[in-house]
Amino acid sequence: MRLTYNENVGDVLFVTLRKTEDVSYEHHGDITLIKDNDEVIGLNIFNAENNLSLSDKDINDYEVMVPEINNLLSKNGIEKLEFDLKPKFIVGKVIEKEAHPDADKLNVTKVDVGTEVLQIVCGAPNVDTEQKVVVARVGAIMPDGLYIKPSALRGVDSNGMICSKKELNLKDDGVKGIYVLDDSYNVGQPFPVV
Repeated sequence: MRLTYNENVGDVLFVTLRKTEDVSYEHHGDITLIKDNDEVIGLNIFNAENNLSLSDKDINDYEVMVPEINNLLSKNGIEKLEFDLKPKFIVGKVIEKEAHPDADKLNVTKVDVGTEVLQIVCGAPNVDTEQKVVVARVGAIMPDGLYIKPSALRGVDSNGMICSKKELNLKDDGVKGIYVLDDSYNVGQPFPVV
């Protein structure tokens, strides 16, 4: 989930749950539901300042914002939404790396993210075992808008992405490949992405 507030386009809070190519819209007063078939994948909340009293809130504090958004939906006769509040960007540790069976420049990694081990296909030339890295979990929305979903790369399942500084919209230090973290980071720790 990503929340974006833009007062320059008319005091609108954009709630993005996931991306898709084929969307439809339902308008309910100050709320526009964005749907993929019958599934709500986003919301536009107009007059957000009045509807959600945003002036004194951090919109990235999901523990506060989600109940308030659901309360607004209920007031407007719209079914409350289930929000996945697990951090989407998290520190992981590469515990296994093998060459991809069908691609010379890809590796199949196993990455421990604290609560589970994810299989991620990675094309970065600098990926290696024992590295702490930033993982974008399935459901993450990258700073450039890319939605991370389960995929198969050349026939091998991949559930997330190991990120570079550029992909995280961080200052590029010229290193080609993934962003390798130092030991001050803990596996399973959320990684802040703006």
